[in-house]
Amino acid sequence: MIGKISGRLDWRGSDSVLIDVRGVGYIVHVSDRTLAGLPGVGEAASLFTELVVREDLLQLFGFPTMLEKEWHKLLVTVQGVGAKAAMAILGTLGPDGVSRAITLGDARAVQAAPGVGPKLAQRVILELKSKAPGIMAAGVSLSARATPGDEVIEQMQPALAPRRVIKPDEGASKRAGYTADALSALLNLGYGQGDAAQAVATIASEEPEADTAHLIRRALKLLAPR
Repeated sequence: MIGKISGRLDWRGSDSVLIDVRGVGYIVHVSDRTLAGLPGVGEAASLFTELVVREDLLQLFGFPTMLEKEWHKLLVTVQGVGAKAAMAILGTLGPDGVSRAITLGDARAVQAAPGVGPKLAQRVILELKSKAPGIMAAGVSLSARATPGDEVIEQMQPALAPRRVIKPDEGASKRAGYTADALSALLNLGYGQGDAAQAVATIASEEPEADTAHLIRRALKLLAPR
């Protein structure tokens, strides 16, 4: 599967671009938001990509960050949300906006995307509310933008790492990383530093083995308006 494309931007359309990679042109479908952030024709461009395969059609969808790509992959798991509808949601809200809408149960925000009706927007909220913290937790590590080069990189599945015993000091370091990532995710959602830090600290003290996703879920419940 093609996971990233880097080359020269040869053409810009209303919802897609043509990127020349060593003489081969790839048409990549993008959101309005992504299109606005791309360079001009003739300049170097790079996008993370997702290949959607149907019986009679192959389409590449492009994203400036892996975070946006992961959100797209999650959105299309919702019944009734196709690849283009997911792009419309991301183009309207951006990855941070999608996180905020799902966390707060804001179906109207999702409905603002072209072609997304109230029932579908509500389904997105209901089906992804429990899955969203996983991507939010990885937001910091996935937010780097694709950098231009001149290659097509094949997406590979990471090899399974060998099991090892975690020493006590390593465990403390991992827990610190979990709390830092959870705090960062909450700040990105618009919560204040003091409230977010207090919520994460409370959960971390009650459940020392909680990972980032669990910390976010529990902290959101504490921070939710009563």
